[in-house]
Amino acid sequence: MSNPVPNNNLQVEISNKQILKIALPISLAMLVPQINFVANTVFLSGLGETELGVAGITGVYYLVFALVGNGLNSGLQALLARRAGENRPEQIGRLFSQSAWIALLFAMGGILITYIVGPLFLSGVLNSPTVQREAISFVKIRIWGLPFLYLFQMANALLVGTNNSRFMKYGFFIQSVLNIFLDYSLIYGHFGFPRLGFNGAAVASVISEALGLAVVYCIIFMKRFHRRFSLFSHMKFNRQVSGLIFRQSSPLVLQFVISVSAWLLFYVLIEHHGERKLAISNTMRNIFAVFGIFIWAFASTSNAMVSNIIGQGKKDKVIFLIKKITRLSFIFTATICLFMNLFPAVFLSLYGRSGDFIDDAIPVMRIVTVGVLFMSVATVWLNGVTGTGNTRINLLIEIITILLYSIYIYLVLQVWNLSLAWAWTSELLYWFVLFVLSFMYLRSGRWTKKVI
Repeated sequence: MSNPVPNNNLQVEISNKQILKIALPISLAMLVPQINFVANTVFLSGLGETELGVAGITGVYYLVFALVGNGLNSGLQALLARRAGENRPEQIGRLFSQSAWIALLFAMGGILITYIVGPLFLSGVLNSPTVQREAISFVKIRIWGLPFLYLFQMANALLVGTNNSRFMKYGFFIQSVLNIFLDYSLIYGHFGFPRLGFNGAAVASVISEALGLAVVYCIIFMKRFHRRFSLFSHMKFNRQVSGLIFRQSSPLVLQFVISVSAWLLFYVLIEHHGERKLAISNTMRNIFAVFGIFIWAFASTSNAMVSNIIGQGKKDKVIFLIKKITRLSFIFTATICLFMNLFPAVFLSLYGRSGDFIDDAIPVMRIVTVGVLFMSVATVWLNGVTGTGNTRINLLIEIITILLYSIYIYLVLQVWNLSLAWAWTSELLYWFVLFVLSFMYLRSGRWTKKVI
């Protein structure tokens, strides 16, 4: 049995200092793998523009499965933060141990789907035989990282939910350094490693995810969190606790899958318009990945802090808290977007493309940075909904938003055949609708009766 944990270790305060104390370590932890993601794309761009485009397709495909783990992570994080706010550390271990079994079950499902359905899906939606062949070969390797990734995400949910996000950076840092090294070594065959080309990036990612998992669990044991929260004292399957986690997380899993599936549809439609537009769009995805790190960090903070203060009985402070987090999220994002628009060629030149590529990409990047500003507000409010515990509302909001988004991109790309810049204005529509629906729900106060 773990010793009681003092209130000030688990219960958060409503202040800018507390928000930044949680969000900045998450930002740093997320920055490292996103730098790695850019490095990965840069290495692959050296193989050619076709490979750069394929990296966009395979990246979004894997992201669909990776965000299943994000859904589990967000649901678990809200539950852990609620128990932390209630100052019930003994319940944290029960939630964590059961989430590990659920994560492994989902990972095995993702691997089976990729091997059985993945090749049929990719061959059916991609026009180029070269892109088909490389994409299928890549995802069959890359998907084996899922078990390591999911367990890694569960451990990070524990650290954020218990106000220990400062320890996240170590696992991310070591994982990413190894990934960059292996990317360079395996893609091009340096340092005595075999030259695997495009598939080298997949092998590198799987190995680095396994190491990242090992590092974060070493931290858990070194800091004695396993004793403090009795993490491994409840490994036997518990239907009641597992059912609670599944009920809270499954709507979020569906939400993330629907969201990224729509993004995959976007990339498939772009692929029909040529490899140049696909390569530019993959570059734009990097802007969301790298320059959105502060946004996702503040969003995760919104989830955890909203749930924590509700656990403390401070429901009347929820809207005030979300507004404070939104303000900080927007300021950080606006600063980054300003630099992006002042020096767009600097970022785009990292991909080693020609001047024509940069000229074509800059107008698209202007639109994307505006979309990122919309995103900085919308994600904080949506994760505030997650923190209230009513995750079915998250799913409903996502379904409505994605329907409008999908109709829009189909009309722009297939019916009206407009430019790539017009296609990316879909992000403005998506984040605006997401914000409006989240804002309306939270202001309604209907979440105050929800108990988890």
